[in-house]
Amino acid sequence: MAQKPTIPKGTRDFSPIEVNKRHYIMSCIKRQFELYGFNPIETPSFENYDTLMGKYGEEGDRLIFKILNSGDFLSKVSDEQLASKDIRSLTPQISEKALRYDLTVPFARYVAMHQNEIDFPFKRYQIQPVWRADRPQKGRFREFFQCDADIVGSSALLQEVELIQLYDAVFSDLGLQGVVIHINNRKILSGIAAVIGATDKLIDFTVALDKLDKIGPEKVAVEMLEKGISQEAVNMAAPLFDLKGTNEAILDTLSSFLATSAVGLEGVSEMAYVLEALARTNLSVSSVSISVTLARGLNYYTGTILEVSAPEGVSMGSIGGGGRYDNLTGIFGLQNVGGVGISFGLDRIYLVLEALDLFPEAILAGPQVFFVNFGDSESLKAMTLVHKLRKLGISCDLYPSASKMQKQMKYAHQKGAQYVALLGAHEIEKNILILKHMDSGEQMEYSLDEMEAIAAIF
Repeated sequence: MAQKPTIPKGTRDFSPIEVNKRHYIMSCIKRQFELYGFNPIETPSFENYDTLMGKYGEEGDRLIFKILNSGDFLSKVSDEQLASKDIRSLTPQISEKALRYDLTVPFARYVAMHQNEIDFPFKRYQIQPVWRADRPQKGRFREFFQCDADIVGSSALLQEVELIQLYDAVFSDLGLQGVVIHINNRKILSGIAAVIGATDKLIDFTVALDKLDKIGPEKVAVEMLEKGISQEAVNMAAPLFDLKGTNEAILDTLSSFLATSAVGLEGVSEMAYVLEALARTNLSVSSVSISVTLARGLNYYTGTILEVSAPEGVSMGSIGGGGRYDNLTGIFGLQNVGGVGISFGLDRIYLVLEALDLFPEAILAGPQVFFVNFGDSESLKAMTLVHKLRKLGISCDLYPSASKMQKQMKYAHQKGAQYVALLGAHEIEKNILILKHMDSGEQMEYSLDEMEAIAAIF
């Protein structure tokens, strides 16, 4: 007996209905990307190993899917190296490529390689899948799509303002009310680390802090202590773990806390500018909230960082995020090119829209006209009408064989057809076509010479 096939954990098959819903989300995102002046690019699904490694921090690097070299991938490995089982030194020798972890690092690589063909500032969008060797759970997959918009070649904070407005425009287009866009600044985090005397532990500090919502303040404190951050430093930072109030009040508190840190105060000033600029434009469906513990554990962020949470009442992780990464292209030899970008989590947005029943019924509709098959000669005549209606922009289908009427009508219902077209020998003799509305049962009669009249009802 043949073994039942399976797919890898963290991946999914998508039905036609699910694909239609996903395409609906992508079309809304793409429409707003282009309205905001972004142009599309695409990059390979896998990159050179060295391009990706070391860009996401220790935890991110661990989640990168490595691709074994073709052929005898152990040929360059000595017996001593193999026996040592040292994964860090062994992996680069047996794997020269890896699946992309996100779209930002490949984009930075793209900019560096194509810098002479690009007009700066360069605004690009990219909608492609990425892969992470994460533990699968609700809303977290090993293969998923990201929808990114980035701007490189400008350090102006107006770019952050525009990207937050772009978030709001997309969620408004999707009918998603009550979205919260959390904002912080890596310079503020650097300032906090300096004030508490943990500058040399900045990465460990931010990685632990980024887990606050997931594991709570006590476990975050334990992780910081395990990473070598002193108890005194943890105690000094602890009041910020639960900082609440208006954005203005939080900015005042941060200004006082960071009074001795120039870089920290610079971060406060940048965030205040972004919030003031946003106050001059009314966001439609989103609110912006300072989150001091937001760290986004990716090493390449240098300024503003953003994370989007679903409306209250929907149990879901972040549905988007991003930030400024002024130094990323420098890793690939292109210096002094600032960048900032955001990403939409397609799969999680899908789950949120599903939970809130926000998908339009129209995207689930089947063919507008479904032709019943009455036999060989009738179906040939029907095919000519199907062809004419398709040319007029009407989606049509014709059942392939003259099965029982009950079976064909059931199939039309399951396909979500709006109308059933009846063209039997009697109708052909009278030169007419009967359209029956699937919901109301109402029947309409049309001449076979007036297909334009049928098209006009849609």
